[in-house]
Amino acid sequence: MNDNKIDISSIDLEKEKEKITDLPGLIEYAHHAGSAIIKPEDKGRIKGNAVASMHDQTDRQFRQLYEQMQTLIEQAKYLKSRVEVSERIYKADVPFQPVIGKTYFLYKKKSGLDLVSMVSPDEWGKNFPYESFEAEIRLMSDHTWEVVQSKSMDYQY
Repeated sequence: MNDNKIDISSIDLEKEKEKITDLPGLIEYAHHAGSAIIKPEDKGRIKGNAVASMHDQTDRQFRQLYEQMQTLIEQAKYLKSRVEVSERIYKADVPFQPVIGKTYFLYKKKSGLDLVSMVSPDEWGKNFPYESFEAEIRLMSDHTWEVVQSKSMDYQY
């Protein structure tokens, strides 16, 4: 016989009520042997991973913006050089009406003034009448000039 009798008067029914629920899925511990294992979350690690991920993503975006800025800077330098060469060409002697998209040749005369010509340096032969060949140039649709190639002008093209 089992002499281990339960003394009902020693059971605190109010305390036992705290261990009973109508919604067992909401309690913070397994409520029966087949329940899923419940592990407490390491909130510090979760936040640390989130912060590291955030920094990685924003660093990538900053690098992308930096590369875009570099591209814009290069475009601005190129445009500035086109303006500089265009100003020089518009001060030069141009004895004809240039056509947009056509290639011409910039020479420096012996007097020091510039001249735009339709004749390339190779076409002059031995009778080259100028001090120097400066650049092969093309008139753009915005009426700036682009340096196609240059032997002496320090412009980006």
